[in-house]
Amino acid sequence: MAQSANIDPGIFPHQVLAMPDNRHVILPARGHDAARGKPEEPGALKVFSYKAGMLSDEVSIAPNGGYGFGPRHLDFHPTKPWIYVALERQNALAMFTQDAGHLPPAPAFHETALLQPDNIRGHQLVGTVHVHPSGRFVYVANRASSTVEQNGKNVFVGGENSIAVFSIDQTSGKPSPIQHVDTRGIHCRTFHIHPNGRLMVCAHIMGLPLRDGTEIPPRLTLFRIGDDGKLTFERSYDIETGSRFMWWMGMVTL
Repeated sequence: MAQSANIDPGIFPHQVLAMPDNRHVILPARGHDAARGKPEEPGALKVFSYKAGMLSDEVSIAPNGGYGFGPRHLDFHPTKPWIYVALERQNALAMFTQDAGHLPPAPAFHETALLQPDNIRGHQLVGTVHVHPSGRFVYVANRASSTVEQNGKNVFVGGENSIAVFSIDQTSGKPSPIQHVDTRGIHCRTFHIHPNGRLMVCAHIMGLPLRDGTEIPPRLTLFRIGDDGKLTFERSYDIETGSRFMWWMGMVTL
């Protein structure tokens, strides 16, 4: 639908969602780190009023002008006015409050998603974020897939491929880390929580050889979710992708 107002989607928009009031739309734009002689391009959360398919009244939420702020993906708390945002370029989780579609200029809370934030071994990024259906926990994917040449072959250099599990304070919305679980694959780009809240499936975009001569293939991994929100590995399914990327996955109930 042609829009009546100019729309600025920001730099590298990655997701767009209707907000819980169904009167606003929010779009995380990740921006870019400085690289190859180019300066950093800032990120932002773009918020629009929404009516009859038309977007208007654009507001840009960009702490520090969007520098050092790289939102990729977000999810809403099921009952509280809280938005959990994965900051891809900062390997962090931020929580914003919202009131009738209006966000403050900065997050209420900001937490690292990494178990070892001072041990970055390659290109380390966060990805998908999902709030548990109970509203008591929030999960963030950590992704790594950098390689180094070894004996003429590119092998995985190391890094965190994990799900970071946070408990949510039911009064303030503050996320606190309670677990980091290896996803047993390379570059967990997406994951999904079953609507019953008891099962998580993680999808890995690719496979890679390891330094020890073995190889991890592209795969799906399944975890059970306990009453305490923590994950227990159940099984994995190796997927033949024919050298293609496994970009996205989701689950639906029938």
